[in-house]
Amino acid sequence: MSDYKWYVVQSKPGQTDKAAQELCNQGFEVFLPLVRTVKLQRGKRIELTEPLFAGYLFIELSELSSNWRPIRSTRGVARIISFGNQPAVVPDGVIEQLRDNLRHQAELQAMEPNQTVRITEGPFANLNAVFTEFDGEKRAFLMLELLGQWQRLSLPLSALKKAD
Repeated sequence: MSDYKWYVVQSKPGQTDKAAQELCNQGFEVFLPLVRTVKLQRGKRIELTEPLFAGYLFIELSELSSNWRPIRSTRGVARIISFGNQPAVVPDGVIEQLRDNLRHQAELQAMEPNQTVRITEGPFANLNAVFTEFDGEKRAFLMLELLGQWQRLSLPLSALKKAD
């Protein structure tokens, strides 16, 4: 079993990307979960890619073989999150779940109009529908054929997956 574990690094304000890049340049395994968001700026909708946890990133380190010293003096890094004198360990399962969720979200955000999707939750679970457009950041409008007629409905993105 590997003695490598995931830890949380807090970055200096506005320097999360810089901290991640500098730690990668030093050879550390870094995970900075990013999400696409839509925001209004000067009355226009723009798409941005932002850290999921503003000001934080994850780093994989070994208690035995990793050199922890350069981390504190890395540009953009404020500190490693600790409880008492012990750095806080993030379970591997949490990191894997974050990666899976972000992959799924990226798949869904790449959907095109008229694409077939499968509903995975709720009363319409296991039925196929046709994606028409996004309904905000976390929902989508779909067309579903019920009783010989097309019905328009809005469902959360978490209840959809691309049809095979």
